[in-house]
Amino acid sequence: MSQSIPEKDKEAILSVLGTANKKFQSIYPGDRPERQPVHTVYGGADLFKSDSVEKMGKVALNAIHTYAPDAVTFGNAMGISEEGGLANNVYEKVISKLETEPVEDFRIDFEDGFGNRSWDEEDDTAENAALEVAKGMEAGTLPPFIGIRIKPFTEDLKERGVRTLDIFLSTLSKKTGGKLPDNFVVMLPKVTIPEQVSALISLFDLLEANTALATSSLKCEMMVETTQAVVDPDGKNPLKKFVEASKGRMIATAFGTYDYTASNNITAKYQDMGHGVCDFAHYVMKVSLGSTGIWLSDGATNVMPIGPHRGDNLTEAQIKENTEVVHRTWKQAFDHTRHSLWKGLYQGWDLHPAQFPSRYAAVYSFFLESYADATHRLKTFVEKAARATLTGEVFDDAATGQGLLNYFLTGLNCGALSEEQVLATGLTIEEIQTRSFLKILEGRRT
Repeated sequence: MSQSIPEKDKEAILSVLGTANKKFQSIYPGDRPERQPVHTVYGGADLFKSDSVEKMGKVALNAIHTYAPDAVTFGNAMGISEEGGLANNVYEKVISKLETEPVEDFRIDFEDGFGNRSWDEEDDTAENAALEVAKGMEAGTLPPFIGIRIKPFTEDLKERGVRTLDIFLSTLSKKTGGKLPDNFVVMLPKVTIPEQVSALISLFDLLEANTALATSSLKCEMMVETTQAVVDPDGKNPLKKFVEASKGRMIATAFGTYDYTASNNITAKYQDMGHGVCDFAHYVMKVSLGSTGIWLSDGATNVMPIGPHRGDNLTEAQIKENTEVVHRTWKQAFDHTRHSLWKGLYQGWDLHPAQFPSRYAAVYSFFLESYADATHRLKTFVEKAARATLTGEVFDDAATGQGLLNYFLTGLNCGALSEEQVLATGLTIEEIQTRSFLKILEGRRT
């Protein structure tokens, strides 16, 4: 075939382009392949024990058995359709989850969940919490992901935050010989400037140098809960600078619903996850940190599914009122979680074990209700060698092919879908795990 571009000139141009492409790819390596938890449970550090997860699981199971003893009641409370056995399938999955792994991620909280106490009390709590973590490590009772949230590095609280960090990690390292729990992370709240992240990383370096902790073993995450974390004093988005300040140690950012809405001057009645100012911040987080490998998490629903009446001798009217309150707050949390999932935020916070049923119900129903359609579309697309395809009334091209792949990746990751269900697409697990539809196509062409 006829070509006019000299080979030497072409190679020079592509070499320059290749350098730029590789630099871009180093900044945006894509999503991390590891499992991301679907929620983080925040609990006051003074209440944490090595067996807290087991106890929370029992509370969550008691809530679902008390207020939704069957799939129909549970489905009606959440608004899950019974068509195709969806409500029953979700109910069984939620029960199984609460019995086997009720908590995926836990944050031992020294900030809002602990409050401002005397220094002696926080010192003692930091030491005791570290000893309980060590005990849980030995007993195998910790959740798959765990960490601590210290106080922010604002001018008035920075010394307290550093002291708690030091006591906790020094105590834990001494007790365990430098071992950390699996997937351990330090949460830094209310970040407003990159220097706060830089300070945390410098402290990590010192802790690793002066304890038995391995070099680069400490990881961090940060809270996005101020307007300054979204738009800085120069009118720019600073999130990427915060990540860069971590020198590769930051793995996630989490949104703080109530501090953020308060910083936007939203009154208490309207401070919830569905407010438009939250949507704006979420989208800024997504476009700023997309494909960087940083996990994103939404916030929490602060209305607890707890009936107003307590005791063993309740009247029928009291039992009815309790059930109505729990179902209403379950539905509110369910809708908030579904809204987060719709926006592509696959993790959020929970504040009480009674919220777990609605969390898992929202996640599982979100993926299961789309399974049949997504399987058919992806299977058809792959069988036709990924040529643009009209399946029913939906037009699929390479971009939607990646979107369908993302659906199965995330559904498998969160436990909503099984490997067997994913294999029904005609793809192999190895192909799915490439996380790239283009790589799958390239592999099938060779």
